[in-house]
Amino acid sequence: MGDEGCGSPGKRATGAVFRDGGVTVDVCAQRAVNPRARESQLGQVTHGLKQDSQKPDKEVIDMCWGDPHSAGIKPLSFVRQVLAACLHPELLHSDRLSVDARQRAQRLLGACRGGSVGSYTPVYGLPHVQCSVAEFITRRDGGVACLPENIIISSDPLRLLLFLLAAGEGASRAGVLTPAPVCHTVAVALAEVGVVSVPYPLCEERGWALQANELRGVLQASRGRCDPRALYVANPGDPTGHVQSRDSIEEVIRLAAEERLFLLVNEADQDSVHGEGCEFVSYRKVLSEMGPGFSDTVELASLHSISRGFMGEGGLCSGYMELLNVDPAVAALFPSGLLAGHLPPVLGQLALDVMVKPPRPGDPSHPTYAEEVRSRRETLMGNVRRVQEVLDALPGVSCVPGLGGHYTFPRLHLPRAALEQAESAGVEADLLYCRKLLEQEGVCVRPGCEFGQSEGTHHIRLHVMVPPEVLEEALVRLKRFHLRFMREFS
Repeated sequence: MGDEGCGSPGKRATGAVFRDGGVTVDVCAQRAVNPRARESQLGQVTHGLKQDSQKPDKEVIDMCWGDPHSAGIKPLSFVRQVLAACLHPELLHSDRLSVDARQRAQRLLGACRGGSVGSYTPVYGLPHVQCSVAEFITRRDGGVACLPENIIISSDPLRLLLFLLAAGEGASRAGVLTPAPVCHTVAVALAEVGVVSVPYPLCEERGWALQANELRGVLQASRGRCDPRALYVANPGDPTGHVQSRDSIEEVIRLAAEERLFLLVNEADQDSVHGEGCEFVSYRKVLSEMGPGFSDTVELASLHSISRGFMGEGGLCSGYMELLNVDPAVAALFPSGLLAGHLPPVLGQLALDVMVKPPRPGDPSHPTYAEEVRSRRETLMGNVRRVQEVLDALPGVSCVPGLGGHYTFPRLHLPRAALEQAESAGVEADLLYCRKLLEQEGVCVRPGCEFGQSEGTHHIRLHVMVPPEVLEEALVRLKRFHLRFMREFS
């Protein structure tokens, strides 16, 4: 990370967040209100396209949600075989499933109360799965030991942490530094819990890099508006696809130590790094290598989920967080009712076990599993290259190549007439673009204005983990629309 800025400055934090048990939680006061259900724009336009015989394309292609299964990517066979046997134990004695899938299901059922997926689990998750997660983290980080008691299994670990962070009023209200742009669900969670979002800019001209000098400026400027207590980082980034280097991570950890910020690190796309020469390095690994003074003091929560990466099991709603350097007395502050409200269904917990402990070489299912993962990786890398190729050829579009994750975030350089029409309609120009794309060509993408982009810039986010033939059709429509849009407003 360099010293030249790409955004506006902000504020400095004071005090630790979860140290010495100095946090209280009023669950009733912190209770989040679910957003009211809204009829999907996608659904409305899909219906309209089917009713309108003049529309050239009847089916909507959804490039909006990070949901590879709904796009046509098939689930991993081993995952579904294990879950099938857990749901229907008669399959434990059937040769329709591989031997190791049946053995895994038998062990997982043995970890459930009463040997049934219909039983309740402890509020921190199944101890068996906690141990599996701890073993996975230890292997991933080259032997840096992870303790099962530091693992909390949750359907939404970020919201759990935000509930614990939320406190104060006015200038003492808790704040969390969040990247701009950031995944829209993070912004929603912050608003629902009542924590102030303190955006720090990512530098598009430098590949969406996180810059420590910008973070320091944001901390300074936010004094008097809130009390920044935590720093949220996504690595790889969503929607940017940026992958942090080891040096970048170390710089962020030093800043967190200096400012006594709690680190909230979302590493859910860690298995989807695809940039040439890039590798994923976890924050906890770097933290441990920095030694005493950092490894034993910086408070860190690292998050992972089965809904992302090559599993893509979003419907099973399960993930975990590992807490490091958090006072044990603070962990007890998680109200059991709050934990239980975010506890995944048992099937989701079992799928998490499979994610962190997949078939190993020599297991009967390993060849199929390895081939399916290889195929998904090739699909992702091929799609990323293809999207970049098409976008680079379009007038009025520039796109920083993503290095990880399943999204691309191209920038739109729109004609003045389009900006003026959007202003007169009271909407952001990229939202106008996305609406017209959906209505005219049946391609659904998200506008950059939902992610907190820099003022005066416009983007769209596309989910690219889809079958190549689906992607190709979407790109044909996108190109056709974009050229027509640019001619219309030129």
